[in-house]
Amino acid sequence: MTSTFLGLPTVAATDTEHLRGEPFPVAARRALADGQLRANLGRATRTIRAKRQAVVDEVDDWQELREAGRALKAATMARLDEHLEQLEAAVTARGGTVHWARDAAEANAVVTELVRATGSDEVVKVKSMATQEIGLNEALASAGIAALETDLAELIVQLGNDRPSHILVPAIHRNRAEIREIFRREMPGVDPDLTDDPRQLAMAARRFLRSKFLSARVAVSGANFAVAETGTLAVVESEGNGRMCLTLPQTLITVMGIEKLVPAWQDLEVFLQLLPRSSTGERMNPYTSMWTGVTPGDGPQDVHLVLLDNGRTATLADEVGREALHCIRCSACLNVCPVYERVGGHAYGSVYPGPIGAVLSPQLTGVEQNATLPYASSLCGACLDVCPVKIDIPSLLVHLRAQHVEQHRATHRLPSPEAVTMAAAGWVMGDERRFAAAQRAGGAGRLLGGRRGVIATLPPPLAGWTSSRDLPAPPAESFRAWWRRTRGEVS
Repeated sequence: MTSTFLGLPTVAATDTEHLRGEPFPVAARRALADGQLRANLGRATRTIRAKRQAVVDEVDDWQELREAGRALKAATMARLDEHLEQLEAAVTARGGTVHWARDAAEANAVVTELVRATGSDEVVKVKSMATQEIGLNEALASAGIAALETDLAELIVQLGNDRPSHILVPAIHRNRAEIREIFRREMPGVDPDLTDDPRQLAMAARRFLRSKFLSARVAVSGANFAVAETGTLAVVESEGNGRMCLTLPQTLITVMGIEKLVPAWQDLEVFLQLLPRSSTGERMNPYTSMWTGVTPGDGPQDVHLVLLDNGRTATLADEVGREALHCIRCSACLNVCPVYERVGGHAYGSVYPGPIGAVLSPQLTGVEQNATLPYASSLCGACLDVCPVKIDIPSLLVHLRAQHVEQHRATHRLPSPEAVTMAAAGWVMGDERRFAAAQRAGGAGRLLGGRRGVIATLPPPLAGWTSSRDLPAPPAESFRAWWRRTRGEVS
């Protein structure tokens, strides 16, 4: 089947209600009140950061690898349509079947019909962000098909009737004691005397999953990479559950975002060095599984690839915003983000949390649907420093904020208080004499500073600022005045 959506007008994803939550400020305020959550997140992200830094420091050409990854992604996006058609031809030539899905509804319908055709009412799943994005588990459940997550952290989330909170470690917000209680309450056949020892928890999950692996006839996976020239798909993981799902069932269905392509086999050399170091802090992933179509007598004999758009062509149409599609889902940006570390992934109301989610989710669903996410950042730049493909997330956040302001301006007759304030500030700062006069007038604010030198409360409409932070009192002397006094006239 040839691609049909690539020539259509670019539109945002549809049928993505499950991606939308309450506004980030509301959810973040609730998360900040949870001391146990902050403790769990802080401990986990510190550990991952330290592991990543140790293995990155071993690589002398790390910056060159990052630049190579950035260049490969940019070049691939520039010719994405050609590479996708090449991938389809290569997969088909090796006995696989390619399906094209413009949105979540089409992708879910394709997968549901493929599973029904096998006569199975249960599938095992490899960890997949794309299937979470489209709500595949819920779609299958509505058709009477049970989807079992086999990644340990995803299983914890599923058994706990919870939602993932991290790209790499979906259950990062849970500690060992909480996981033990979930297993004891929800896992069939579990030892009632199960402790919270990590090895015992892992063994309990292994016993539960083993029978599922051996009996499953259908597996559903995502893909970390797809090689256009050979039709090869790749999944990297650390537990072996993926390998079991990818080799034992008769039918394998892979749902992959169209941006996961690399043109040539040799390109994997770059990304298979960048990804494990940036994500799990390992030199290489313990399990790197690759398959190309169907191999008679070995592995799944009915292989399908569902290529998912779901807002990606709309993102690609934005010459600035398209950089978000370079993401290889390593989660390094989450682990260094001071905002994510304090509020966790649930506050973002999106399958993709953290800094990359703040720029990717609004573009996949339309900026207005996730209008608060681009503001969920201090713009400190730590995410850019660690991104293995050098995505300039801070610049993308500013770009999306500007889009939101322009959309608001186009749909509202009256300007917002923020717009009025910024316009006034621009007018004042646009003239040297006005700016100097404002500085002199602002000096009176020292009277509000009190002994601590901070202004804790301002009247409306400025109360919105001091309701959540203190405002430093103006200094006794401005920099310009100090310069004039000590160095002469300001140039």
